[in-house]
Amino acid sequence: MLAIERRNRILSRLRAEKHVVVSELAKEFDVSEETIRRDLDKMEKEGQVVKTYGGAVISENGATELPFGVRKKSNVAEKQKIAALVADLINDSDTIILDASSTAVFIAQKLKSKKNLTLVTNSVEVLMELSDVAGWRIIATGGTLKEKSCALVGSQAEEMLSAYHVGKVILSCKGVDAEGGFSDSSDSHASLKRKMLACGAQKIFAVDSSKFDKRSFTEISGFSGIDAVITDKKPEKRWEDLLDSYGVELLYPEKEENA
Repeated sequence: MLAIERRNRILSRLRAEKHVVVSELAKEFDVSEETIRRDLDKMEKEGQVVKTYGGAVISENGATELPFGVRKKSNVAEKQKIAALVADLINDSDTIILDASSTAVFIAQKLKSKKNLTLVTNSVEVLMELSDVAGWRIIATGGTLKEKSCALVGSQAEEMLSAYHVGKVILSCKGVDAEGGFSDSSDSHASLKRKMLACGAQKIFAVDSSKFDKRSFTEISGFSGIDAVITDKKPEKRWEDLLDSYGVELLYPEKEENA
């Protein structure tokens, strides 16, 4: 196993369990404890973890960008539920924007049965996922490739988006906070997502339940002007009340089943 693959698996474990132990990781990966300590040293320097006695915990630094491969493998069932609900909102011949979130890849998978869509995205992974789809118009934003995230960002991407107006913009984010709204891990991601929101008649956030009550590094948007939030399960009533006060529709599987 390559070192980078091992570190990605350690990150995946941390995302699920919040804490890892050096001796347990050494046994799991069949390497020395010193090798694991070097992995954790590197991950700490990159801001991904905080070392503790005998192990490490995941960094609470909201600016940390986890590798796309790690994010894509986390909360898979939840993202699939969200993707199914999003697909129900998309009609043949719609024009849409998808961001470079891991959730967007699951949405792209669910949309493949639709016909004649026009889709704009800054996601390399979404472009790859849809590379075998015929009859669509698929547009890449261009821009600078962002390390780890498989996202195209920067002034070129933002300038390109200025030329488009679409029916639906569907974004995800790193955190949803009652006071701060929707937030992300870096200025470049948040800036591009703000530009995407400006392009859309309908503005939709697709956010799994683990993101609620979390605030990441930089704000994307408040709740005002957002049309819908789609998540994987019914949130606490205070969230229903908050979103309702802003006129934001809240969609989740249980609501669909009970309708």
